[in-house]
Amino acid sequence: MLAILSKITVTCFFASYIVVLVLELLRLLGKIPGRGLLVIVMMSLGLFAHTSYLVLRTMDVSGAGDRGLLASWSEWSLLLALGMAICFLVFYLRRPDTIISFFFLPVILGLIGLSIAVRPMAPFSRSEAAEVWLSIHAFGMATGAGAVLIGFLAGVMYLAQSSRLKRKRAGSALRLPTLETLARLNRRCLIVSTTAVAIGVIAGVVMNLNRWGHVGWTEGGTLLSFLLLVWLIVATCVEFFYAPASHGRKAIYLTLASLGFLLLAFLGVLTSSHGSGETPDVKATDAMVMTAPDKCSEVQRS
Repeated sequence: MLAILSKITVTCFFASYIVVLVLELLRLLGKIPGRGLLVIVMMSLGLFAHTSYLVLRTMDVSGAGDRGLLASWSEWSLLLALGMAICFLVFYLRRPDTIISFFFLPVILGLIGLSIAVRPMAPFSRSEAAEVWLSIHAFGMATGAGAVLIGFLAGVMYLAQSSRLKRKRAGSALRLPTLETLARLNRRCLIVSTTAVAIGVIAGVVMNLNRWGHVGWTEGGTLLSFLLLVWLIVATCVEFFYAPASHGRKAIYLTLASLGFLLLAFLGVLTSSHGSGETPDVKATDAMVMTAPDKCSEVQRS
């Protein structure tokens, strides 16, 4: 399987996106049966090839001395193009009748072209790459946490306003935003938090690979961060693809639960080596180095 995937090049997913753009341009000629399904299939194939290329490139570079993983302008351009392509597919699945492809696909293709143009530029070292990905990790997790907290406050205000409406006290001097406004804010916070935490988690993985050469998957902070991400993805999918009668209240309850997962993840970071910037292996190595002189002195005295 890896032998087949290793033959994937930039041309593969670039060509897939070109086909998608051509298919979308064909809508100008009128309605073509099966065109929308073909767009989804070709876009999915392009995303698969795009992701496989970046993953395999990371695996190839992992043993290349001091060269950082995903640490060149070319790779960052491809990562940005991948993010744009994922956003386009999500938006297209929700509203296939729109022409957002005329705006998204040229940018995606332009970013891939930019990655080819800057490929000769030297990549960053592992230490430099770790610092860059650390900044992205911190920014993503902080943004995600902030969005969850704002969504939580919007949820509390939604429940309070709903209760006041039932008791016919919403028109008093102490007013709250309307239920529609609060539900809209809550939904946007859910999207922002999911996206930001996903970026933060991925950046954290790349940062650890650059810094230590491995990821401490069994650490409490890492496990709970992934759990938070999984929950946010599930909550977002439920919000977008399942719409019962009480639509606004459903989103509020999902966000309230997200706060619980956020607190668990934060507690896991504080109670593990994840938040200290050191891994257990590093601490153990430091302890061995510190105890080694004492053992040597005991041998000399004997």
